[in-house]
Amino acid sequence: MKTLKDLFLDELADMYDAEQRIVKALPGVAEAATCEKLKGAILTHLKETEGHVTKIEQVFQSFDEKAKAITCKATVGLLEEGDALAGEFKGSPAINAALISAAQKVEHHEMASYGCLHEWAGLLANKKAAGLLQEILDEEIAANETLNKLALTSSNEEALGEPNEKESETPAANGTGAHQRGVRPVTTGRSRVGSMSN
Repeated sequence: MKTLKDLFLDELADMYDAEQRIVKALPGVAEAATCEKLKGAILTHLKETEGHVTKIEQVFQSFDEKAKAITCKATVGLLEEGDALAGEFKGSPAINAALISAAQKVEHHEMASYGCLHEWAGLLANKKAAGLLQEILDEEIAANETLNKLALTSSNEEALGEPNEKESETPAANGTGAHQRGVRPVTTGRSRVGSMSN
């Protein structure tokens, strides 16, 4: 008969896979972003996500289990959707808003998953695991709050086609006015913009 511990370990393996996929995806998301604040937030969360992989391994160890990954279908789907969205809005003033939307869907899935895992670790009387999972959950919540703030400021102004003063005053290198209305051309190749689902 399957127990709560079995469920916990299965879901932990699911998130172990998810975090590794996100680590691979975030550099491409950062490169696709034209908002420097968004780019910085993504790169900061990349380092946190690398730490999440290590912390999940420590959670497995706290149960005397070897770390394993089970394909996280939810994350695969969310990254594929984000990949398509990034491709559709590449070069658009709405690219940053699109990236934030895709990133927040991933964050909300992670928050729900780690919320359950944290509670289950408590029920299983594993304080070390519960503490590690709370640390991850706190960082996911903070990352989502950062994305919320960005969604309400610069990214949406760009999406509406409003000029970004700093960028609109910068002449385009080729003299074609590519920086007009605060829109910078996305110079990343398809493989980088489309790397969310790798």
